[in-house]
Amino acid sequence: MKVTLKSTISILLLILLCSAKSSSPTKTKVYIYDYENVLGTSYELKVAATSEERATIGEGLAMEEIDRLNKILSGYDKTSEFSRWLTGEKKETKISAELFEVLSLFDEWRKKTNGALDASAEVVGKVWKNASKTGKEPSNEEIATAVSKVKQQHWVLNSANQTAIRLDDVPLMLNSFAKSYIINKAVDKVMASQGINGVVMNIGGDMVIRGNHEELVAVSNPKADAENDAPIARLNIKGKAVATSGNYRRGELINGKWYSHIVDPRTGMPADDIISATVISNNATDAGALATAFNVLSPDESKALAAGYADVAYMIMTSKGEIIKSDNWATYEIPEIKKPTIAHVGDKTWDPSYELTINLELNQIEGMRVHRPYVAIWVVDKKKKPVRNITLWYNKTKYLDDMPAWYEAYYAEFNNTSSNVSSTTSATRPAGKYTIKWDGKDDKGELVKNGTYTIMIEVAREHGTHQLMQQEFDFTKKVQPVTLAGNVEVASVSLNYGKKSDGQ
Repeated sequence: MKVTLKSTISILLLILLCSAKSSSPTKTKVYIYDYENVLGTSYELKVAATSEERATIGEGLAMEEIDRLNKILSGYDKTSEFSRWLTGEKKETKISAELFEVLSLFDEWRKKTNGALDASAEVVGKVWKNASKTGKEPSNEEIATAVSKVKQQHWVLNSANQTAIRLDDVPLMLNSFAKSYIINKAVDKVMASQGINGVVMNIGGDMVIRGNHEELVAVSNPKADAENDAPIARLNIKGKAVATSGNYRRGELINGKWYSHIVDPRTGMPADDIISATVISNNATDAGALATAFNVLSPDESKALAAGYADVAYMIMTSKGEIIKSDNWATYEIPEIKKPTIAHVGDKTWDPSYELTINLELNQIEGMRVHRPYVAIWVVDKKKKPVRNITLWYNKTKYLDDMPAWYEAYYAEFNNTSSNVSSTTSATRPAGKYTIKWDGKDDKGELVKNGTYTIMIEVAREHGTHQLMQQEFDFTKKVQPVTLAGNVEVASVSLNYGKKSDGQ
């Protein structure tokens, strides 16, 4: 066969084209997975993968690792390795590598924080929980007894043969940073899977961002922490862990006074001077431990502790509203651009000092782990014309039509805008409980006219149940609080119109 110059050139061009095509990077897409009641709180996983199949494999690996580690470290599961070790014989016992590592870390952090972080802080916490039940503050004697128990040595570790000896019966709980430890291990499993280029795992407000992915992270405002409240800071994070600890979502109410669930094990008192601390670090465990410690320590003590970690940045808010930032915090923070509130000239508009608060609790399905349902909350006017798209939670855009009312009102607009959603770091929330607010603005950011509006709440599962709830309000009159009856997906909804909180 005669090979011409023209055919040779054609073959070479074809080879080069194929080579370039095979060597070009495969495009990735971010896939989102939401669950309720993972480690007792909400769970969000974002996977940047070459296909949905690869992302779903990563999702499965993450859940397997979380479940495996929870069966080792949980203090709530009486069958976990940690719980069995607590109630077992006080003798030298061979324990798993993970439990040994976490107990070792607690020994280290107890020393680093001069006792501000301690697994036996649980004994102090129980004193205040019991006080909440009786409605009476604990006595000085009860507090002193609890503190004396905390100061004891509770275990002895032997690294040579990976054993631990339990020395007393003081209640212990591995809460301070075990969640961050588990997140880090689970992300390792996902990143090791083929076809996955980036991961964001957020469990109850603590997260790890890994791989070729940059995440926008909103820091919840402890004085105004509804899902759609303006954050106290916005961050650009890549290849880091972020953890937030605070007293604004959990605590004890005694004689009308709120006490933090975070206690100072050195004094036996609730840690009330700091209401929130957010930490950025290369190491997830460091971030979780420091965020908790910063709620107990004074700002000066926190600054001194953080000085030993070159990679750590932090922001602390005191109970007086003072915000303290590390010098390197600005490296990650996105400057805020405030937009002016626009009112309709000549019209009586919504009072900007008021808001409508929507408290939504989703039903938990016992004995099953299922995705969080799709949820849409929006506002329509008296003519049923869409006014404000407040909240949209979903996993896959292809199933958004499972919410037909929202789909008809807003899908065209949604499809023409970016669907990228930031992650939020915050104090740990109870599973399934959310607060959403409407500030009286429309989709353009303008205050609406006073009048009659209807709050629409639509909840659906992929190929499953569908619920549509709605409540009309006439905002020209005094608006009374309303509670809506629950259904198969929603445990309860309450709506309350009132003045904005001090944090806004």
